[in-house]
Amino acid sequence: MNDLIKLTARQAVDLLRKGEVSPPELIDAAEARINEVDGKVNAVPTRCFERARAVASRLEHPERPGPGYLYGLPMVIKDLVEVAGVRTTWGSRAFENHISTSSDWSVERLERKGALIVGKANTPEFGAGAQTFNEVFGTTTNPWNTALTPGGSSGGSAVAVATGEVWLADGSDLGGSLRIPASFAGVVGLRPSPGRVGLGPRGLPFDTLAVNGPMARTVGDVALLLDAQSGLDTRDPLSLPAPEESFVSTVDRQMALGRLPSRFAGGCRIAFSPDLGLCPVDPEVVAICEAAMRRLEKLGARVDDKAPDFSGSEECFQVLRAINFAATVWPRIQGKLDVVKKEVIWNAEKGLKHTGPEIAEARRQQGLLYNRIAAFFEHHDFLALPTVVAPPFDHRQRYLEEVNGRKFDTYISWLILTFAVTLTGTPAISLPAGFTKSGLPVGLQIVARPRGDAELLALSALLEADLALGTHNPVTPQ
Repeated sequence: MNDLIKLTARQAVDLLRKGEVSPPELIDAAEARINEVDGKVNAVPTRCFERARAVASRLEHPERPGPGYLYGLPMVIKDLVEVAGVRTTWGSRAFENHISTSSDWSVERLERKGALIVGKANTPEFGAGAQTFNEVFGTTTNPWNTALTPGGSSGGSAVAVATGEVWLADGSDLGGSLRIPASFAGVVGLRPSPGRVGLGPRGLPFDTLAVNGPMARTVGDVALLLDAQSGLDTRDPLSLPAPEESFVSTVDRQMALGRLPSRFAGGCRIAFSPDLGLCPVDPEVVAICEAAMRRLEKLGARVDDKAPDFSGSEECFQVLRAINFAATVWPRIQGKLDVVKKEVIWNAEKGLKHTGPEIAEARRQQGLLYNRIAAFFEHHDFLALPTVVAPPFDHRQRYLEEVNGRKFDTYISWLILTFAVTLTGTPAISLPAGFTKSGLPVGLQIVARPRGDAELLALSALLEADLALGTHNPVTPQ
């Protein structure tokens, strides 16, 4: 394994800034690692190294680059996001030969910040489902055990960073698509606040369910990428300005202080729930997350079980997701249903059938849930829970059908611990918390108050350092 691949993104960027390593050297290292391991995991099926080399040859660093500048660091982009001149398929045979003529605004921003795009990461068709397979590129497998799934829909992105194919990757998250593969692949995935990463153009610009965010092997690297992704973009009506203090600076400052962030005089207050009262969770997953919570207590956190009421989340989310698919996916697949997977068609058609009263009730329930979460954060700093109800499963399964005797009604019902949080509009992270007895990673999901991205990253960095799991080094597929 090339030693450059073992560097964190922050270490690599520091070497680039000092001129001790060059962008072409890092492109070569990424290409060699992808050639070495991707045949076993199928994370980056579309590659654009020559485009990256051409961009690197024209790269001129600004005098004052600002937070998140990447100095020519290679990364991959999820295959739901367009990159000019590169094949973008959305994982669908309906678009398997599509070459993008322009880039998503989020990619434009990354390239202005010195990112070099070396490939597109695999995703399920239209990002539908948390198991990464499609009929264009096939199945992405879990590097910890290639018989299993890395989750999805940002499965290719998670595996690319877990295996050291690249240092950073973007992902997207509607029902858990950043957090679930982060948990299954043993990396860090952040679902930021809506608007934190400007997107577009998109069909539902006022939608707060779907966001893009960063994936990496460490919290510090996630903070670096979020700094690169953040910033006001007036083309996106939800776009937020970059924070006054960079995310990296906040993390570093809190690490130097050595104490958990809190708004309360008595110290950090965290509620832990093993299941949000919504669904059974595998006992081994719960035990690993509870052990991580005990580490937080030793760091000074006051942990209780006073989680907010999430009742009605599944019914609410199923309606809102369906009408999202009806508005954004259905217009693109009409006349092409013979080459689109059944779950996508079902979800879009379900949205078309929802009545006005059903949609109104879902919106009302989301509002009530937000009011409950806002009240919760008046007396807590964070909410913690497992990221996923079970460890990684056989990649030949289309979705998880049962856990602890609970059978799931739909292909997305097993994502309940992440999509329930999506409804609240709060930032949430999946952080490696430990391993099962069979050696599979398990993620702890931590949720912060609305727009509390910085404090969430700071807490996560402190817990990551205390856990010292050794997951920062790239894993070679087994």
